[in-house]
Amino acid sequence: MRIIGIDLALTSAHKAVVMDDRGKFLTPVFAVATLPEAMAGLLQQAREGVEASCPLVVVMEPTGLAWLPVTVYMLLHGVTVYLVNSQQVADLRRFYKKHAKSDRIDARVLAKLYVVAPEKLHALRLPAASGYALQRACKQLDWVVTEITKLTNQIIALDRMAWLSDWEDLGLGDLLSPAARWCREHYYNPAAVVHAGVERIRQDWRASNLAELEESETWILALVERAGKVVEVYGDPCPYVDFDALQAEVVMKQKWLGQLEADRNHLRKDVVFPLYHQLHPSGNLETLYGVGEESAAVFLSFFGDPSRFPTGRQMRGWSGMVPNSKQSADSESKGLHISQAGPDLIKKFAYLDAEVARRYDPQLSAIYYDQMVKKGKHHTQAVCAVATHLLDRVWVVLVEDRPYDLRDVDGTPLTPERARKIIAERYTVPDEVRKRNNRRTRRARTENRAERRFTRQERNRESSPELVRG
Repeated sequence: MRIIGIDLALTSAHKAVVMDDRGKFLTPVFAVATLPEAMAGLLQQAREGVEASCPLVVVMEPTGLAWLPVTVYMLLHGVTVYLVNSQQVADLRRFYKKHAKSDRIDARVLAKLYVVAPEKLHALRLPAASGYALQRACKQLDWVVTEITKLTNQIIALDRMAWLSDWEDLGLGDLLSPAARWCREHYYNPAAVVHAGVERIRQDWRASNLAELEESETWILALVERAGKVVEVYGDPCPYVDFDALQAEVVMKQKWLGQLEADRNHLRKDVVFPLYHQLHPSGNLETLYGVGEESAAVFLSFFGDPSRFPTGRQMRGWSGMVPNSKQSADSESKGLHISQAGPDLIKKFAYLDAEVARRYDPQLSAIYYDQMVKKGKHHTQAVCAVATHLLDRVWVVLVEDRPYDLRDVDGTPLTPERARKIIAERYTVPDEVRKRNNRRTRRARTENRAERRFTRQERNRESSPELVRG
């Protein structure tokens, strides 16, 4: 076997080195470009002195998107590819070269990683073109949704600053209602609203083509009354806030928000959902409670071929929905954060879906109840525990390609109505338990412990002044 370590670069040539299966480097580190002749030369160097059938392995980090063309070329030429976690590479590099880092060192470390810890590596299986397209579309959709949230919060913050309240309180409807959009474009300056008055604003509103979409005009009087109070706070004109510039800013953000919402709808209806139904016509993933079309598309595209995980334990480790562990002798740390492994979208939708699933599935509800009541976990920790079991179910449904059966903790089949009744009777977390484990109570316990520790230290200083002087 020949092992090739490649340290990928984004703007320059990659660095590669060839090693045999005993850990002996056969070539110096050399530059390789992402061009067919360069990569063909790399494979030729790797096969020097051995038969053409000698298996080749490539180990590299997923640097940007530079890994994809190299991976495709290698797979097409029968080379096994391993994409390894950057943290694993950093850990091994610190072992070999604690105070040095370079592309040449990283290339050698990547090759060594295959010999040092082969059980930690999993051969890369690229999905089909449609599966990869679905994965990219899910990432785009998530980015668009995140940007929508950011812009929404920015517009709400500007509205509260300029008008001393949310616009919903004035009867303008939601953030992008016709009246709210029109007011931001024409009457966002409180002084201008006061000067125009109710009748002038009503005339301008009725003259617009948006007035047909709003039956009520009660918001106009509320807007003028609020504008008078705002002017009393800011003054007319305000010497510190340029409301015309503020209006231009909020109109621009409003325009972006409208475009992003249109992009979101397009991605969902015309890209993500059609690709998902094409790749998963049975729709069995949606038989899992809490899993909808969008999250099912994420699970399907990122899992790829679920049979690449021999066990559920390996799948859990890949997903990253497992907490870090720290144990020594008879002590073990509790309440650690989940690991940074795995795709962020898998962790995000596993958590969101688990929050819903625990309300309908008695088996998952029992896990949540046990974590909250018997193990003393807070809500987020308990939902994360449920999420790992939900991912187990996703994995089994994909492997066996069958719908999910709703069952009791003893395996008895259940109807949805009976399941909800069982959850209400057996697995409802008492309010005192929630209060005991909520964030405010935990913060108070931490502060009390810190105060007791400080008091104890002060008493020790008072009782032993010679220790203080020493």
